[in-house]
Amino acid sequence: MHAIIVGGGLVGSLEACFLAKRGLKVDLFEARQDIRLLEHVKGRSINLALSVRGREALGAVGLEQEVVSGGIRMNARKIHDINGKLSAQAYGTKDQYILSIDRRKLNETLLSAAESNSNVTLHFKHKFIKADLDEGKAVFLNSDGQEVEAHADLIVGCDGAYSALRRHIMRTTRFDYSQEYIPHGYMELSIPPSKDDKFQMDHNFLHIWPRGEFMMIALPNQDKSFTLTLFMPFNIFESIKTNEDLLIFFNKYFKDSIDLIGMKELCDCFLSSKALPLVSIKCWPYHVGKNALLLGDAAHAMVPFYGQGMNCGLEDCLVLDEIFEEFGNDLESILNTYSISRNPDAKAICDLAMYNYVEMRDLVNSRSFLFRKKVDNILHMIMPNSFIPLYTMVSFTRLRYHQIIKKWKFQKKIVDSALYVLLLSSFIIPTVFIASNKLKLWNLWGRK
Repeated sequence: MHAIIVGGGLVGSLEACFLAKRGLKVDLFEARQDIRLLEHVKGRSINLALSVRGREALGAVGLEQEVVSGGIRMNARKIHDINGKLSAQAYGTKDQYILSIDRRKLNETLLSAAESNSNVTLHFKHKFIKADLDEGKAVFLNSDGQEVEAHADLIVGCDGAYSALRRHIMRTTRFDYSQEYIPHGYMELSIPPSKDDKFQMDHNFLHIWPRGEFMMIALPNQDKSFTLTLFMPFNIFESIKTNEDLLIFFNKYFKDSIDLIGMKELCDCFLSSKALPLVSIKCWPYHVGKNALLLGDAAHAMVPFYGQGMNCGLEDCLVLDEIFEEFGNDLESILNTYSISRNPDAKAICDLAMYNYVEMRDLVNSRSFLFRKKVDNILHMIMPNSFIPLYTMVSFTRLRYHQIIKKWKFQKKIVDSALYVLLLSSFIIPTVFIASNKLKLWNLWGRK
């Protein structure tokens, strides 16, 4: 069998590895230049958070240890309150952590791994322009302005949130699609290494500055820098027009970060940059007949607040491979089963990512949230197989996302009821005790 992959990002290059392992001839087409040959790569966030789902997908093609060895372990969140006070919130048990991974390095590793297979050919500077999915034909425009026609049994769209293949499918089939831009954008800043080439903050944490309506986070890089990402409503970004505006804002909300970033560097970077949008995309189905399939952000782009965009996309490849194992080369059954199986999970994690933004920017400062988190962790220690905190299920297991939401809601209902009973008991028992003592005193007085 022959497969065409549209898009050479993280998901496309990993899918090429999976299909090559199954003996398919693979042609991967990427609109950009080969990033392995570029000095600088413009585009998306520098680093990503890798957790269990992504690691297992990488492990299935023999790449987990290579990728993990280049990551930086983050054991917990480090919360920076508005007064500069620091506190830690562990992700789970001591052996549970996520990894800060360099996006470019991971993409280069996956491209090289795909290319190492004799049955994989990479085509750069080839932009998808049209297709005839019934005939298994895709047409690309190369760097010379010439159309290149390719034929295959399977066309896989891994070309991101603004997928050209998905747009083609939307025009030619009955296809459900929805997108939601949130009112918040993001902007990347940077904390450089110290003068003696060390990290300026503890590097084994994901640092968060939660401020209710907005927040800033920092992930460590191998060069001892941190990538800062500021998430906040566009109207606040747009209200900051001068150095003075910016320094007043940062002195009020992120004062402890100014010296870390550098005042001049902060002003230069912020005022020369533009806040970028965040979009959540859902669609159905992910396949067309037995010839075409969407994976990764092309099928389910999500906001980045659960750190699952990459992990979910890499897991897509693993789930598809598991279905290949079940159905052999029956593409019609494989693609139909994948759509039916994966769609509820992708929709669930898109919703959870939206929820986690509220948690990260606001709830992590709430006493009730912190109390509840402690209760959840205690229950997990007592009943590790029966009671599992939400974050643990999402990041440290491969439980299906839609099942996680059901389990989370059930656990929440049980714990909320128990806490309500305990709270009620704390009022009722003392009240009964006091009333009982008063009654005894009244009886004694009456006898006299």
